[in-house]
Amino acid sequence: MSDTTEVKEHFDLTEYNTMGISAKSRYFASVTSANELRQLLLKPDYKLVPKLVLGGGSNILFANDFEGLVIHLDIKGREMIEKTDDHILWKLGSGEDWHESVIRAIDKGWGGIENLSLIPGSVGAAPIQNIGAYGVELEQVFHSLEALDLDTGVLKTFKHADCKFGYRDSIFKNELKGKYVITSVTLNLKKDHELNTEYRALSEKLEEKGITEPTIKDISDLVIEIRRSKLPDPAELGNTGSFFKNPVITETEFKRLKKDHPEVPNYPDKDGIKIPAAWLIDQCGWKGERFGDAGVHKMQALVLVNYGNATGADIIGLAEKIRASVHEKFSVALTPEVNIV
Repeated sequence: MSDTTEVKEHFDLTEYNTMGISAKSRYFASVTSANELRQLLLKPDYKLVPKLVLGGGSNILFANDFEGLVIHLDIKGREMIEKTDDHILWKLGSGEDWHESVIRAIDKGWGGIENLSLIPGSVGAAPIQNIGAYGVELEQVFHSLEALDLDTGVLKTFKHADCKFGYRDSIFKNELKGKYVITSVTLNLKKDHELNTEYRALSEKLEEKGITEPTIKDISDLVIEIRRSKLPDPAELGNTGSFFKNPVITETEFKRLKKDHPEVPNYPDKDGIKIPAAWLIDQCGWKGERFGDAGVHKMQALVLVNYGNATGADIIGLAEKIRASVHEKFSVALTPEVNIV
């Protein structure tokens, strides 16, 4: 470990999670390179303690203090590693800000991630969650990533098939959870990119503004406008964005649901029928509800918020009540998108 790396004890994590939950870690270190990370992981004092990797902290909820080592990834760098007539392979450090990287790509005329504008968090978290928005998921532009084995410190390359991407899912949330730390992500972006404007809110916005031949910047600008109209800024109101996944149900389950609720919105999915979680929650009357400092955002029922001093337990308790009411009314199970620690 380099002489400049400092491991702090009993560290306050409030500023390192966008929900703004007050929690502490037994140890905390911020690393700026894969080599620095490797040396930290192999240091005897920390080799056997539990470890938690943090990027932007936008998809995590602390239920308790963390009795181990929190590793904050601050690995930066953006590098074009291949350029052809039709595509670019772009390698990004895991500590780079996701949205800033999207804007940088758009400025260069590289398409593929414009629909993923304004998603909070770091680049390293993107493949773990297989982030997605407005009809696009990360896996559609993913080329490869590099990750360090937590036990051995060996750097391994993962290709697309290795990651087992699913809806807001990957191998790093399942079999390999807590076993690797992503240090870089390489994206495959296009110069002559076919835009995805099928998502209803996006297509309606294009029609409203009279844009018939949109550019990647147009799409990005509209996505940003839509997201800002619905989602609170974590810097102003603690939140993790969408707290629940949109449930995907079978055709049989959908027919039953539609019989009782003909107005239910739905979208075809490769695994069945996707139902907007926000609609389910809103129909149960949760939008805008507040319990102490834990609440449901007034503009978007999918977003749980911390009005100042909510604890992780407060947010989890609210989430459980929401899940129970949705299941009772619709017989549909909601699954948290956020990682609860």
